[in-house]
Amino acid sequence: MGRSSSLVGHWLYEPCKKTGPNHKATLDLHEFDQWTRSRYRSSWQNTIMCYVRRFGYLVFSDNLRELDMLAPTVRNNCIKSLIVLSKYLGNYVEFTQKLKNHGIKTTRPDSLKSFLRILNSNNSDILRWYNESFQILRNNEKIFLKFLLYSGLRKEEAVTSFNKIIQLFKDGKLSEYYDTNLNCLCHFKYPKEFIRRTKNCFITFIANDLLNEIVNSEPVTYNMIVKRLHRNRVKCRINELRDYYGTYLLQHGILEAEINLLQGRIPTSIFIKHYWSPKLSELKDRIFNALKELEQSVNN
Repeated sequence: MGRSSSLVGHWLYEPCKKTGPNHKATLDLHEFDQWTRSRYRSSWQNTIMCYVRRFGYLVFSDNLRELDMLAPTVRNNCIKSLIVLSKYLGNYVEFTQKLKNHGIKTTRPDSLKSFLRILNSNNSDILRWYNESFQILRNNEKIFLKFLLYSGLRKEEAVTSFNKIIQLFKDGKLSEYYDTNLNCLCHFKYPKEFIRRTKNCFITFIANDLLNEIVNSEPVTYNMIVKRLHRNRVKCRINELRDYYGTYLLQHGILEAEINLLQGRIPTSIFIKHYWSPKLSELKDRIFNALKELEQSVNN
């Protein structure tokens, strides 16, 4: 038999040369899809499903040579996806031991690749792209683009947050999300949407003026923004706004640890985890002072 046979949403792994004579298991793809959707962001969840459909049988295989022969970028995502599958199936320890026995591991970008990314970065003209895109997008999408620039959120987080602000305002519950004393969005109050295994966001400082623009706006979808830009032959560079935000704050006196906090990263440092306690009201003032300069640059 080949790798698998599809049985109305199931994959059946039967004894064969690839999986070995003692393995037989059925995977309900629909249930696995629902399980991953409840735990991972949509883009990563789609990647997991893609690799599980193609290589899921390797979780039961004693020969992982095929996995080791994949291109490095493909292999990384494939290994991570199969580890997720092994956790779902309950054979995580067995599968990771087989990876170790075969000397198979994920690779991290080396320092040269990181340097080349910095060297080839074209964030210097991102504000020009921002203003160009502003002329193309609809009013609610313009406000969303502004929200991205001044929040530093990932695009998925920003869409969720933007639409949540609108909905909570309509329901009269915006105070549950927006702290008026700190002028910040409290993402941590909604862990199912904003707290994930690897990528999180906890708080975002946002001025009242921008908040008022959002509550009087309409919901947005990322796909519609991308389509509108492409129709006008403008490249979508939304992901670069987050990089620009972090770099801009660092250049304007905000500490790296503070930027990490704002962008949902808690370093492994013992000091950061257990002793560092920034005063958020003071941090807010410094953030807003820096963003005022950014606003002047955008308007000019």
